[in-house]
Amino acid sequence: MKDFPIPVVSIGPGSQLEDEVLDYMPMPQGMETFRPPVLPEPEEIAARVGAHIALREALAQLEEVRHGGPNRSVDLRHLAMPDLKLINQVLGEGEVSALVKSAGDAQVELNIQESVFAGVWRVIQSVNGAVVSDTLELGAVPAVLKTTARQDVWPTVPRWEGALPPNVQNAPSLLAEIEDQWRTWQPGQPAHVVNLTLLPMSNEDIGFLDHHLGTGRVLILSRGYGNCRITNTCTPHCWRVVYYNSQDLVILNTVEVTEIPEVALAAPEDLNDSYERLKEVLEWVEQA
Repeated sequence: MKDFPIPVVSIGPGSQLEDEVLDYMPMPQGMETFRPPVLPEPEEIAARVGAHIALREALAQLEEVRHGGPNRSVDLRHLAMPDLKLINQVLGEGEVSALVKSAGDAQVELNIQESVFAGVWRVIQSVNGAVVSDTLELGAVPAVLKTTARQDVWPTVPRWEGALPPNVQNAPSLLAEIEDQWRTWQPGQPAHVVNLTLLPMSNEDIGFLDHHLGTGRVLILSRGYGNCRITNTCTPHCWRVVYYNSQDLVILNTVEVTEIPEVALAAPEDLNDSYERLKEVLEWVEQA
């Protein structure tokens, strides 16, 4: 038998040598979900009358908000420490937190923490480290985040003149696009998102962009799949939104033209769900 004159070449999956291996970016693995609060013994709960009153008021205010009413608040400053402890245990900590820094020399800070009930926020103001107000705010997002973002806007938007810095190429055209959007933006419009991750942006481009947008006093952190860091800029209606995976690698880097990014908001269905769950917890507390 003679040798076959044409060499046989295998084809199909696995038949070829692969010199390159696909290296996928690791994606977030964990996700924050609702966990019922861990409450003290029934006899301890029964004695916390002030906490009962505050939670009933919060539930009533949430009822108004979820049907389209404006943000409402419940003052907690007058409560005794045992009552505050029960409030803390019932509310827990949710996905979103925020910090608003002071504008002047006074060390005034607002620390905001969403509870495990979306749309129920703890807002604590401190001056030079001393707490001066402690409230529950009911709403999609605390109003102070919106008002501070409006206050941080520059009177005049800065413009670059002369030659561009080295390695800055695409940022100026993006700034022009963003300006077109914020000048025409109206309340109620969908957010205009500029996805920097998909664009050929150098580190110098990113720095140039951030320098001209400015950085405001609002910092919002959202934990869902990985982390999301949201900061207001000094440009009208503009926010910087950066998503990280569970290894703290940037997976999405954006500029959003909107009143406040949607990722920071409690949706209407979240408010309805929070009302029902808070109502159940309050009934259990008051029956203890």
